[in-house]
Amino acid sequence: MNRRERTRHLIELGGLVIKAGLVELANDDRAVLLGVMVEAAARLQSEEGEQALTLWRRRGQRAFAADRDGEL
Repeated sequence: MNRRERTRHLIELGGLVIKAGLVELANDDRAVLLGVMVEAAARLQSEEGEQALTLWRRRGQRAFAADRDGEL
């Protein structure tokens, strides 16, 4: 991945954090945001990882659809 692609990728990921409302909910506390992501990574590595992926994917798809339809 070249520098431009990497930059775009990072910007898109940051946009998802904002779109999910995590920045506001965590009062823009980077330690809290990292903690949330570390917790999610730990859950994905657990026995219930596949179940979590399925649940989170469905929620994400619904959020994208709501955003697309102007409901988010």
